[in-house]
Amino acid sequence: MIRSVVFDVGETLLDDSREFGAWADWIGVPRHTFSAVLGVVTAEGRNNAETFEYFQPGFDLGHERQLREAAGCGESIQDSDLYPDVRPALSALRECGIWVGIAGNQTARAAELLRVLDIPCDSIATSGEWGVAKPDRAFFDRVAQFAQGTRDEILYVGDHRDNDVIPARAAGLKCALIRRGPWGYLWADEVRKQRYADWVVDSLADLVTLVDQRPSGQAFP
Repeated sequence: MIRSVVFDVGETLLDDSREFGAWADWIGVPRHTFSAVLGVVTAEGRNNAETFEYFQPGFDLGHERQLREAAGCGESIQDSDLYPDVRPALSALRECGIWVGIAGNQTARAAELLRVLDIPCDSIATSGEWGVAKPDRAFFDRVAQFAQGTRDEILYVGDHRDNDVIPARAAGLKCALIRRGPWGYLWADEVRKQRYADWVVDSLADLVTLVDQRPSGQAFP
């Protein structure tokens, strides 16, 4: 039985295209070039932050974030950045009595921006607020404290094999990979074949159908 579903943020709930484009503009490289190098880093299973090293060796991501904020072009999360299935799916989960949380590798500022969007969920947290980031086991221990239910009643949903699915399962949580974003598409088949995740889904609507535990015939409104 699933009592809680906790969602990763980037490329699970948010389309990161606009933010990646903003970073490309900030470091002064064409957007398609930045995306191509990000693709290489992704295919090699490395942290996407390493993308910046190709363009500016020694790149300090935290410092550059501060500079962007000071320049008036810092983090921005808009309603249009949400994937279209986010609001209906999260609302549907809550309609059937499931506790819904959001917890990902984002800054404390990103948590503030997400809360302003009034996404249908029970709570929002980020690694910047918790002081620990995925794939650290301590992050998923915090998820287990954050959500309702025992670990085997909590489902963590993300797009990344190494940051989401494998460490969530190692921490005793249920896990699902959503097949979107570069990482989701790259690793979906492997995750399915190796049974790293309990489910691999193409949309959040598919996930709702899988975890809905109400009597048959009782449809979502």
